[in-house]
Amino acid sequence: MINHFGGAAAALEALPGLARRGGGSATPKIFPREAAEREIEAAQKLGVAFVAIGESDYPYRLQMIDDAPPLLAVRGHRDALKMPAVAVVGSRNASAAGIKLTQMIAHGLSETGFAVVSGLARGIDAAAHRVSLETGTVAVLAGGQDRVYPPEHEDLLDAILTAGAAVSEMPLDWQPRAQDFPRRNRLISGLALGVVIVEAAKRSGSLITARLALEQGREVFAVPGSPLDPRAEGTNGLIKQGATPVTEAADIVGALQPIMGIAEPDRGLEPADGARTSGAEPAADERGRIVALMSPAPVSIDDLARLSNSSPRTVRMVLLELEIAGRLERHGGGLVSLL
Repeated sequence: MINHFGGAAAALEALPGLARRGGGSATPKIFPREAAEREIEAAQKLGVAFVAIGESDYPYRLQMIDDAPPLLAVRGHRDALKMPAVAVVGSRNASAAGIKLTQMIAHGLSETGFAVVSGLARGIDAAAHRVSLETGTVAVLAGGQDRVYPPEHEDLLDAILTAGAAVSEMPLDWQPRAQDFPRRNRLISGLALGVVIVEAAKRSGSLITARLALEQGREVFAVPGSPLDPRAEGTNGLIKQGATPVTEAADIVGALQPIMGIAEPDRGLEPADGARTSGAEPAADERGRIVALMSPAPVSIDDLARLSNSSPRTVRMVLLELEIAGRLERHGGGLVSLL
């Protein structure tokens, strides 16, 4: 919207009109400037910096995903977010063997120059963070930077910040809820070239991370385990479904090296000089064609452009109108549907 309308102020002014064109009846609520200033002041006291999508410090691999957060709260060393990264996640109720394997893999990745990304959870996550403290590890928080979960990992987070970073998309004082952890998981996979699942039961949050990684085009690795251990049921299932089995860091590094040289994508944001940067708004008949192609069943954005004979820019603008009106749901893999 900043690109399209030429600046943040113009984009905010355009919100009510976009909502009406998208079929919404309520005026979108805009976060009060005074509340934003209070949040910024509180962040500065905590040592948190805000990084917006399109800025040079925003992790470029995270920017590739469909639902990248527009703003990240970052604490610690932001250089850690520029390192090639591998996510290592797994069971909270980890076995001794699982923790040992995690330590071996995370240590090997760190020695090879990778940042280790995980979710600061108990078990596998904590083991992955601890073994990579000196070289840089990234903790992705489900809550705000001022609400560390689990609370007993506050000391671990402090240790992470000496050479690594903590990131969150939530307000500073946001207490994480159950539904916030799957939301957090998409950031774990989005920051990384690939995701390693060390231990995961059949119904595990780590399997959600693996699914999100596949939707984001990331590599998925799984450590095989004993068929008798329920904590290995999910990882063994991933391998049956095509995940790459790994037992050491060299397996992961060898698989990722061919994609390490992919160029950093265009940041996508242009200087806001107050001038509108795009052409005319979608015509009513063109908007109608695009909306008519949609239903509660997910459809790809590319198909909408092709079937409506419209430009991708026009389709994105119509989808934006629908989203602001509260009528659009976004799915993984570039799919959208009507609510």
